[in-house]
Amino acid sequence: MEPAPLSLPENAYRKLKEGEVYHPVVPAEAPLPEATPYSVSLGLGFAVLFSAAAAYLGLKIGQVFEAAIPIAILAVGLSTFLKRKSSLSENVIVQSIGAASGVIVAGAIFTLPGLYILGLNATFLQVFLSSLFGGFLGILFLIPFRRYFVSEMHGEFPFPEATATTEILVAGEAGGDQARTLLGGALVGGLYDFLVSGIGAWKEVVSSTVFGWGQRLASSIKLEFRLNIGAAVMGLGYIVGLRYAAIIAAGSFLAWWVLIPLVYFIGAHVPEPFLTTSGQTIAQMSPMQIFGDYVRHVGIGGIAAAGIIGVVKSWRIIAGAFKLAWVEIFGGGRHAAEGDTPRTQRDITMKWVMTGILATLGGIWVFFNWGVTGNVLHATVGLLIVLVIAFLFTTVAARAIAIVGTNPVSGMTLMTLIISSVVLVKVGLSGPTGMLSALIIGGVVCTALSMAGGFITDLKIGYWLGTTPRTQERWKFLGTLVAAASVGVVILVLYTTYGFGVPTPAHPHPLPAPQASAMAAVIQPLMTGQPAPWLAYLAGMFLALILEMVGIPPLAFALGMYLPIELNTPILAGGLIAHFVSTRSRDEAVNTRRRERGTLIASGFIAGGAIMGVLAAFINYIGKEWVVGPQWTLSSAVGLAHWSESSGGEILGFAMFVVLCAYMIWDSMRTKEA
Repeated sequence: MEPAPLSLPENAYRKLKEGEVYHPVVPAEAPLPEATPYSVSLGLGFAVLFSAAAAYLGLKIGQVFEAAIPIAILAVGLSTFLKRKSSLSENVIVQSIGAASGVIVAGAIFTLPGLYILGLNATFLQVFLSSLFGGFLGILFLIPFRRYFVSEMHGEFPFPEATATTEILVAGEAGGDQARTLLGGALVGGLYDFLVSGIGAWKEVVSSTVFGWGQRLASSIKLEFRLNIGAAVMGLGYIVGLRYAAIIAAGSFLAWWVLIPLVYFIGAHVPEPFLTTSGQTIAQMSPMQIFGDYVRHVGIGGIAAAGIIGVVKSWRIIAGAFKLAWVEIFGGGRHAAEGDTPRTQRDITMKWVMTGILATLGGIWVFFNWGVTGNVLHATVGLLIVLVIAFLFTTVAARAIAIVGTNPVSGMTLMTLIISSVVLVKVGLSGPTGMLSALIIGGVVCTALSMAGGFITDLKIGYWLGTTPRTQERWKFLGTLVAAASVGVVILVLYTTYGFGVPTPAHPHPLPAPQASAMAAVIQPLMTGQPAPWLAYLAGMFLALILEMVGIPPLAFALGMYLPIELNTPILAGGLIAHFVSTRSRDEAVNTRRRERGTLIASGFIAGGAIMGVLAAFINYIGKEWVVGPQWTLSSAVGLAHWSESSGGEILGFAMFVVLCAYMIWDSMRTKEA
């Protein structure tokens, strides 16, 4: 019997009506091959390859590209080239294993290079074990919440990255019009982003300061508009949708158009530098510097409070997870219930989850005691910090990815480092050993939260497509092990070759490692008794509480305050386009088809932008290290390096973004009445 064509059901992205059930692409009763020698070996190969690429790029530019989308594209391409039939579920496993690379890299490079910057050279074992234990903890803490996020909250969250990856996998398997639409979006978005980030045909981040009136506003009252004109970011906004895009942008507008001018108005007359390590007075600072030194801390406090609010609101879910664990472990109810559970809802049993958590926590304590602090009390305190913060913020990381596709892991890690430093100093651990301990604790927590956010994407993809969750969960551990080992090697090699942070005689051209440099700058004064911006954190916490009281999701708003405005404005543009194309017709069926076509195009933008961004970075890397020299870039080779930074290049960037938005609207609305 010939199988039915594979396509996503109509109710994949919307809320279910009362009594309605979502049936995945691959039915629960008719599974396709999942974890095969082909899919596992290919996923592990991608985990090694993308760990190296993501670590280099993250330490160079401070951004870790999400590996899920390019891996999905490569998996689909290889299965097509090899003519593998019914490979959809195999490709989900390839993507899930390989995507461990990006999340492990983010957890490691945002914190651990700070050890080298502070002169505390880390060993391979310290980097490897902190990444490994953090990754395992993120997987294990997330499993009890999988059903809630991916099944019970069906249609409540947009899951932008999971949507894009799912569309790629389905379109690659289905072929036809869906594949052509997705491929067209990938070609347009990829070419557009390559022209920007690759050869510098126009500026990537444009600002109102390119105009005379904008310069006057920025200098007189520190008011500035900034926009990232990338196709991938705008496509992300389309999938996020107008509601969440507007809330995120509102947080950004409060930070940039209210708080930054307010800080300047109050601080312009303070003659000395105030709570800053830059040595500048507020009057001398640019809007970006005021944002980084003062306003962003309000967003961090808001994220922390939103996490606490989320935990309080989810107490029934957390209690249910504990109850399920108790029944399965001690009540003998597992075997009776499992036969009634569809394959697509079967997780690793709570007995093994709890065993894994206890084993991982035991490993962390041994690691802290013998490999970091050398003290039983300090190791125990460090373990408690990891346990409490990682558990509480797991749902925050998952919710952030579900809403906007961006995990505020660096903000949550910064809060972890501050709490860790204060607590460790109170129990008598300071100085070099204290800084080492705080950064290792931060590395474990950062990796756990990064893994929780990334893994919820994998599980949502599996839910939509009908992959067995238990299979994804089991093989994710192996992907994490390989990625952690790869990251440990890559960080040591990059440090030996380039160095991190500040130039030294041995490393005159170090990799900037921006997040790790910021973490090191925060820890050093705390370990020497200098104050932290507690009032800014407290203001963010009260703001989150007020937002919750008036019915506005505080996490999305706080994310907007934490992320730079240039990333939030294109998200709002994409959300506005999604609303426009899905409301123009009086025929709701036409609106639905236009919205779905736009989702394919936006997914193509994200995929093309991710692939071409990596390609441009590799070309620049090869040119710098192997061919020409450290000053070479692709944009300089084609003579556009100065143009892209000029006022003409910036104005052209504004114009090209308008053209891109117009194309998105036109192509999405080409679906007419049936």
